[in-house]
Amino acid sequence: MNILLSLAFVLCWSSGFIGAKLGAGSASAPTILMWRFLPLAVVLVAVAVLTRAAWRGLTTRDLSRQAMIGVLSQSGYLLSVYYAIQLGVSSGTTALIDGVQPLVAGALAGPLLGQYVSGRQWIGLGLGLSGVAVVTLADAAAGGDVPWWAYAVPLLGMLSLVAATFLESRSRSRVAPSVSLTVHCATSAVLFSALALGTGAAAPPGRWDFWVAVAWLVGLSTFGGYGLYWLILKRSGVTKVNTLMFLMAPVTAVWGALMFGEPFGAQTALGLAVCLAAVVIVHRGGGRKDTALTAARAEPQENRWTRSPGSA
Repeated sequence: MNILLSLAFVLCWSSGFIGAKLGAGSASAPTILMWRFLPLAVVLVAVAVLTRAAWRGLTTRDLSRQAMIGVLSQSGYLLSVYYAIQLGVSSGTTALIDGVQPLVAGALAGPLLGQYVSGRQWIGLGLGLSGVAVVTLADAAAGGDVPWWAYAVPLLGMLSLVAATFLESRSRSRVAPSVSLTVHCATSAVLFSALALGTGAAAPPGRWDFWVAVAWLVGLSTFGGYGLYWLILKRSGVTKVNTLMFLMAPVTAVWGALMFGEPFGAQTALGLAVCLAAVVIVHRGGGRKDTALTAARAEPQENRWTRSPGSA
């Protein structure tokens, strides 16, 4: 089951880069993001009104924390990705810069969360970063007329997602995935609607490919990629879930080659093999010591959740 969840997560998360490229030719980033989240937020809020059990026991502080996580993990991250692609940064290069996230998160997991990161895991993280670089090096070198500062835009989004990951990991309250998804999407809907209205880009274009891109992003990227991200994070921890992010660049490169005719050669195949090796190394690197430490740290918090009136 864990392997299937990981595979689904990689495919769904990678679909976000493809969906962003699909929508880039029909509308601006604020327009796409507004219409991606506004209808979705309305549906999720309506469902939340009908199913209130998951919301019981949550405080204003809990909801505020979830709203901030939504700002970092959805609003800031997605706006940077979409804007970078519209500036001309390719989906593969964007995935490369986003792929630096596991190394950053892995380096900070020890001092910030007190999680055990083994030497074997560090080797896997470094190997994965090398594989991502191999896959996208040629694409980044052929940037053409793309301004140099455009490559810093997805970097800011990557840092935003890292911050959201640690903010969630340090939370002491248990929040159901349906609740967090609703709060995150509602927050993004408000922010992106305000941005689109403020820039005069709220009206959707009368093109079918725009709505295809929106449906693609809602179904695969939001429910699939974003939902599975937090599910696997809770099950496996920061280091392991973020290691899967190393697969995004090669998978996006393959997908882009099949869908948009982007180049895919021996260099991309080599990078894909290196990333697969890195995932294997990290997922086998935790051992009993990692499992024992994780269980010991989780037990007191799980007991608090059990006593909480809002626990499932």
